[in-house]
Amino acid sequence: MKILDSIFSPEDLKNINNLEALAQELRTEIISVVSQNGGHLSSNLGVVEATIALLKVFGEKKNSIIWDVGHQCYAYKILTGRKDKIYSIRQKSGLSGFTNYEESDYDKFKSGHSGNSVSLALGISEFKLNFKQDGKVIVFIGDGSMTCGLAYEGLNNASSANNLIIILNDNSMSISKNVGAISKYLSKIRTNNIYLNTKNIVKKILNKIPNSGKKIDNFFSNLNIKLRNLLFQTGSLFENLGFKYYGPIDGHDIHAMIKVMNVAKKCNKPVLIHIVTKKGKGYKFAEIKPDKFHGISRFDIKTGDYLKNKQKTFSDIFGEYLCDLASKNQKIYAITAAMSDGTGLSEFAKKFPKQFKDVGIAESHAVTFAAGLAAGGYTPIFAVYSSFLQRSFDQLIHDVSMQKLKIILAIDRAGFVGEDGESHQGIFDVSILNSVPNIVCYSPSFFDELKISLDLAIKSNNFTAVRYPKGTEFFKPDWLNKNFNNFDFYGENKNILIITYGRIFSCAAKIFQEFSDKISLLKLNKIIPLDNQAIIKSREYKNIIFFEESYINNSVAEKFGFELLKYNFKGKFMPIAVNNFVKHATMFEQLKEFKLDYDSMMEKIKEIY
Repeated sequence: MKILDSIFSPEDLKNINNLEALAQELRTEIISVVSQNGGHLSSNLGVVEATIALLKVFGEKKNSIIWDVGHQCYAYKILTGRKDKIYSIRQKSGLSGFTNYEESDYDKFKSGHSGNSVSLALGISEFKLNFKQDGKVIVFIGDGSMTCGLAYEGLNNASSANNLIIILNDNSMSISKNVGAISKYLSKIRTNNIYLNTKNIVKKILNKIPNSGKKIDNFFSNLNIKLRNLLFQTGSLFENLGFKYYGPIDGHDIHAMIKVMNVAKKCNKPVLIHIVTKKGKGYKFAEIKPDKFHGISRFDIKTGDYLKNKQKTFSDIFGEYLCDLASKNQKIYAITAAMSDGTGLSEFAKKFPKQFKDVGIAESHAVTFAAGLAAGGYTPIFAVYSSFLQRSFDQLIHDVSMQKLKIILAIDRAGFVGEDGESHQGIFDVSILNSVPNIVCYSPSFFDELKISLDLAIKSNNFTAVRYPKGTEFFKPDWLNKNFNNFDFYGENKNILIITYGRIFSCAAKIFQEFSDKISLLKLNKIIPLDNQAIIKSREYKNIIFFEESYINNSVAEKFGFELLKYNFKGKFMPIAVNNFVKHATMFEQLKEFKLDYDSMMEKIKEIY
């Protein structure tokens, strides 16, 4: 019988003695699940022992546990009563790949973006303190999130939260390798073996002295923190912020962590426990390439290989073409926020190190940094996932648009992204950009259009965004206009006009190819600002259906409909777009749910005939 079979809640951990065996079972389970469903593997394998220790000490419901980002919560889900559903993770109607309060009382927030955990914890802490409620508030935050400014805003306000415990998981990685001064600071603490080795040698010698040795050792133990800080300054940053600091501690030594967490539990001041873990621990392929196995699709456990052939993606094409452009233009400067692999910039970083910067998980800084580069004479290109661009809304307006500076946003993962759930869907960038003055936005449907869009962005003097979807291109008709205009009309029938842009143009194109005598089709290539000529010509149609893979409020469809009214449009205008947060499912299931796939488009057209 497996140990896991006897665990239904954290309370059951009290009866488990062989915690190392439990850790191995959890790893086996996680590897099996992710190999079938895809998901975040490296990060989850790295925190197995820490999760066991965390729930062993703080598993009572009076304690509040908050996971920063939350993609490393698989073992946590299994141990908090969800092991029977773990094989549904990231599947439609199944468990989320992140913490989610709709699933369990043990999850306090829906998570997905980094850096917010300390601030969230302080809010809960304040309530507990003011209403004299028992229990600790525990934050589990990775060192990658410590490149995020919001984390420091929280730390700066935490000195009076005496029920707060922060566990800093130090694995030198976010998705890409961590960067910046904080990463170097933690590395200095982590790799300083002189203090640790000296301490262990002295302890062994003192323990050999009869009677007095142990007392002398205890005396020196009381001096440990002051001696450590005096000689090596380890932990001084956090102690100066008002925290009691413990570490660095081996994040794979369950009993050492349990011991320290129990000590922290008794402290009457905020505590920071610094643990050191190995991302991908226990699975050799993930240990060797933790970035590849951070977020991965289905794979073969024995070989670590993907189960389906990897096709070229928009991210790949973007990265390759940017290398071509930079080889001819020394003023091109690429920026990423801890996403050099995901955005296709890894090769660019190798070839053009002086024209590249990974700023860490700091999207707000990335935009303002790009503004500074532009002011200095560079042509900066910030490659960012759509869902993370929203973290820099103020900077887009104040530091770029208002200054009339030319930067280029390469917005990856625009639209539905599939199984990563509510926090990662790229559905809000259009609504945000429609609120930014002085910006131009292109939405290419195909690889060659992506290249043309980048060319136009670089040649112009405008603040420009180019948005493109996750994955590969869809159906591309041979009748497509070879010129990349602001817009293109296809067909002459004035009864029904379909308008769309981006990836789902392929679905509309299939319908038009089959029913070109019954409908017309408008493909928008430049979506911000709208071309007046496209609006003027559209007012001739009786029925307009606008399909949009973006949030409906402040969408292109909404703007288009408003402009039509200015031109006295007398027909019927029907916008079909996203009207809520998008839960995890496959991308095709998401398109179907929001009536943006081929079949749904056909049904809508048939309603009119």
